[in-house]
Amino acid sequence: MRWLRRIAALGLLVLAGFGGWTLVVHPQTPLPRWWNPIEPLVLTDPVTPVTSWKIGRAVRDGATCRATLRPGAAFEALSDIEVSDVCHIRDRVRLTRVGDAELRPVETTCETALRLAMWERHTLQPLVEAEFGERVTTIRHQSSYNCRTIRGSSTRMSTHATADAIDVAGFTLEDGRQIELIEDWEDTSFWQGLRNGGCRWFGTVLGPDYNALHADHFHMQNRGGFCR
Repeated sequence: MRWLRRIAALGLLVLAGFGGWTLVVHPQTPLPRWWNPIEPLVLTDPVTPVTSWKIGRAVRDGATCRATLRPGAAFEALSDIEVSDVCHIRDRVRLTRVGDAELRPVETTCETALRLAMWERHTLQPLVEAEFGERVTTIRHQSSYNCRTIRGSSTRMSTHATADAIDVAGFTLEDGRQIELIEDWEDTSFWQGLRNGGCRWFGTVLGPDYNALHADHFHMQNRGGFCR
């Protein structure tokens, strides 16, 4: 009868769910760490469908974020800056390196730093190696924190006002070559790959295709849902 089939199906779902949970929590689980949603994020782990979930857990509080970031970046943890309700840096860090790439020291949030580290590891370095046969040694940026409104708006605050964004303009390769977005945007497949890859780690990434204000950099911000 139909109701018996429904009960049987429900029972199978419960058993499957129980089995899946057991697989996740068992201390001797064969499930790899990078597939296990209750295991903490490790920046160098392979990317899987649960990686975004792990990032969300890692950035919930500053202590967890810093512990996750520390093996894959060079930074100094700093006290928060509270200029006003709309201008501040919480979970502030002074970042000087992500992965293998140095940065001019930049004060930002731990979350922004962690997302940049994921982009460097899993998007920037692989695409640059495929395109140029070299690795990136320096990421050039246009800062993160800036207490201001969105350009062209007199009221809406920029995500830079809370350091929830960073602007990336280019990078330097191992052989010393300088790669600038504003000069090389015509190589759209490469740069669009960097932008689209950025959208995996950041909520919003804006570049030259968005408007002239972003002609020379990628605006990479933690929240949103826009990639252009």
